[in-house]
Amino acid sequence: MSVRLYVGNLPKEPIERQALQEVFAEANAVVSTKVIKDRKTGKCRGFAFVTVSTDEAADEFIEKYNGQSFMDSPLKIEKALPRAKGKENGEGDGEDEAIVSETEANTTAVASKPTSVKKASKKRNRNQSNSLSSSSSSSEGVQPDPRWADKLAQLKEMLAAANN
Repeated sequence: MSVRLYVGNLPKEPIERQALQEVFAEANAVVSTKVIKDRKTGKCRGFAFVTVSTDEAADEFIEKYNGQSFMDSPLKIEKALPRAKGKENGEGDGEDEAIVSETEANTTAVASKPTSVKKASKKRNRNQSNSLSSSSSSSEGVQPDPRWADKLAQLKEMLAAANN
């Protein structure tokens, strides 16, 4: 059974798969290497995945290469955790194929609320936005978005000129 390993702390520069494979050339158990890249820029997103043939080979690989320098960055290598449940049905962008570290897994677990809490917070947000929109016409405390403030001022001037 193959084991998938997370290789982190890669520089956020264009990195080719072959360059990473050359670093791991001594390890005979490496089956495949996949560098995760940004779709727009083509630069590395800072991590990659390496698949090795067995669990023992994975442990040896981690022991040998964890902390090794690659392009002036010490590599962080650990076993990749299974994919998140929400991404099993092809959701997402397809590149983030695993929750890769315990700290990220913990923050993901904290960030994901139960459905009932999400629904309650959506209702609360909807009610707050309704009360804001109804009071915003009479309240001077709400400021317009600074990106559109100039256009809004021009529209107000045009409306005032049309009313006169």
